[in-house]
Amino acid sequence: MAANAAWRKPTAGFVLLVRRRKDGDETVRLGITVTKKIGNAVVRNRMKRRFRALAADLLPEHGVRGADHILIGRSGGVERPFDTLRRDLASGLAKAGAAR
Repeated sequence: MAANAAWRKPTAGFVLLVRRRKDGDETVRLGITVTKKIGNAVVRNRMKRRFRALAADLLPEHGVRGADHILIGRSGGVERPFDTLRRDLASGLAKAGAAR
């Protein structure tokens, strides 16, 4: 999988992967993965909704242009306050932008 070669930023609630596509398209894309280890369908869907809300808030302004951003849910992400997740994602995006 191409995303395995991506830049990684693990946090308590998720792992952020950022990978430049190098295809000339400046679109910021998002992928979300939440496995069954996290919980039942209700818990997984709640986490995906939270990730989508975070991405809609932060990616347009802070995302790396021309890159795929993948959020992989971790078991601690469901209980973490939304503001904490937002800070974690903003910090990860800032570091990803600097690393690229």
